[in-house]
Amino acid sequence: MSDAQHADREPESGSARPSVTPPEAASASGVLGAALGEAARKAGFDPEAGASTGGVVWKAMGGVRGILEAVLPGLVFIVVFTLTTDPVTREADLWLSLGLSVGVAAVFTVIRLIQRGPAGAAIGGLIATAVAAGLALLTGRGQDNFVPGLITNAGYGTAFLVSALVGWSLIGLAAGFLMNEGVAWRQDRRKRRVFFWLAIAWSALFFLRLGVQLPLYFANEVALLGTLKLVMGLPLFAPLAAVTWLAVRALYVQRPE
Repeated sequence: MSDAQHADREPESGSARPSVTPPEAASASGVLGAALGEAARKAGFDPEAGASTGGVVWKAMGGVRGILEAVLPGLVFIVVFTLTTDPVTREADLWLSLGLSVGVAAVFTVIRLIQRGPAGAAIGGLIATAVAAGLALLTGRGQDNFVPGLITNAGYGTAFLVSALVGWSLIGLAAGFLMNEGVAWRQDRRKRRVFFWLAIAWSALFFLRLGVQLPLYFANEVALLGTLKLVMGLPLFAPLAAVTWLAVRALYVQRPE
């Protein structure tokens, strides 16, 4: 039976015992929850900042610079790959497409380093772009530039789904430590149910990306695959992040006694 089904059942008066979290699980979940909570806080989901939902999501995406860093390398690859594709042989200049894509990511990283700003996301993006490009150059197939992204979607989708089904929603773990209550949310039926469905929603997002993009990968539709990857990236992340933040804030609103 799923955690959500358990959550919908009211305990019978005088017969139910309060659930007790095993110390081992609490310890492991505490470490993971603290890490997730801190990552969420650094990403902009800080309840103490008092920012609007739009401001929180905007910061989580990195603002204008963060959006450009996330979108431009992939966009450059798609445009150059498309422009250099031979209409007869359907072969493109893979070296040029990937080289310019990695080059754009490198420029963003260098700018971050010169300005001594937070370069973690830019460096991570550069590494991811370089690894994907290296794989595509190794195989000589443009669609292999998207293999790391497909693996990431499968991994995240599975992690969110499993966490929901076993009753330790990753959203709940992050929110619990973000809101300074640790794993106490698991004793609250309403919170467990909300965190269950939020984790399911995030899992659905990642599996939706995988379900749409994987057939295009096998069909060798490189340009369309790259375009849909961009369309299903931040445009889908932003509204779901906003809904998640609103739901979490609603759960922790201080009600007058």
